[in-house]
Amino acid sequence: MANINIKLVKSLNGRIAKHKATAEALGLRKIGDTTVQPDNAATRGKIAHIGYLLQVTEEQ
Repeated sequence: MANINIKLVKSLNGRIAKHKATAEALGLRKIGDTTVQPDNAATRGKIAHIGYLLQVTEEQ
C-alpha cells in the first residue's frame, strides 16, 4: 500500500473546531508540520475535509 505525505501550510488559528480536530487527528499542530499516512479512504476523507489547509504529495 502506498503512503502520502501531508504538510500543514496554513494556520489553524480562527478555524472551525472540527477542522482543528481533524488536523490534530492527522498529527498536525503547527505550520510546517509534516506526517506520512497510509493512502486509504479514511485518510483521503480527512484530507478532503481540510484540504485547503494542506499540501499533499504521494510517496514513491
